[in-house]
Amino acid sequence: MSHISNQDQNSPESSEVGLTHAQSLDLSFIRDKIHSMKSETSEDTLHRVLADYNLGAKLRTLRLRKKISLVDLGKHTGLSASMLSQLENGKLVPTLPTLARISMVFDVGLDYFFADKLRKKLFSVVRSADRMRFPDRAGNPRPGYFFEVLAFSAQEKGMQAFLAEFPVSESKPEEHVHDGAEFLYVLSGEVAILFQGEEHILAEGDCVYFDSSEPHSYRGLRPTKALVVTTPPRL
Repeated sequence: MSHISNQDQNSPESSEVGLTHAQSLDLSFIRDKIHSMKSETSEDTLHRVLADYNLGAKLRTLRLRKKISLVDLGKHTGLSASMLSQLENGKLVPTLPTLARISMVFDVGLDYFFADKLRKKLFSVVRSADRMRFPDRAGNPRPGYFFEVLAFSAQEKGMQAFLAEFPVSESKPEEHVHDGAEFLYVLSGEVAILFQGEEHILAEGDCVYFDSSEPHSYRGLRPTKALVVTTPPRL
């Protein structure tokens, strides 16, 4: 679906609507942040800023990697096992002297705790009410299909997923190409896929995987819904 992955997401109509929606979410988020920051104490601010560095998780990872118990670490640092446990669980914010002691025990620099934030695993939920429906081409009076981007909020995706709807069409659809591969699973209805000059009929439960750099097109034989996944080209 070249128009799904490239043209339509960047078309004036779709990008204007998406940008407006994103901006409203950003403004709401900023207002909430400002409101919460006004009411927080300096200690709350310290907790909030340092939370991004996951100091406790890094401390725990370092201790377990070295196979040192909380009690033994306490003996080396002069800190109680209870305090170290609270540091690891994020219940206490370590002071700089405390981190310096721990760093010396493990023979690491302070940059171990601050150089890189722990990379959060990609996890993005998209609610059905937040999705938007677009035609295959902006302004097309008789679209060959409609689509909804299922994971628009996820960044640096290794694939793109869409919910596609194919209305019944008697006319010959226009073929298109795009880099990568494509997978289509028919949720309901019946759709014809033209690939390399040969037409294939897919009904509910059928699926197809193909090289999308080859010319292909779709034609709804009945009102059809399908899950479509595209992947970037292999390097």
